[in-house]
Amino acid sequence: MKMLVDEKKCIGCEACVTACPAKAIHMDDSLAVIDSALCDLDGICIPVCPVEAIYLSED
Repeated sequence: MKMLVDEKKCIGCEACVTACPAKAIHMDDSLAVIDSALCDLDGICIPVCPVEAIYLSED
């Protein structure tokens, strides 16, 4: 499992960057990018995203 960002939905607000305690999210060209090596899958980023661009993938 891993956290993913729907690039079509992401508005670059950085709410997820601020919320992530693992510092696993950074911005690249105004889009959120999740570093799966740092992500602890706690899901804190999911509810803070105003456009529901972050989701947990089973893959």
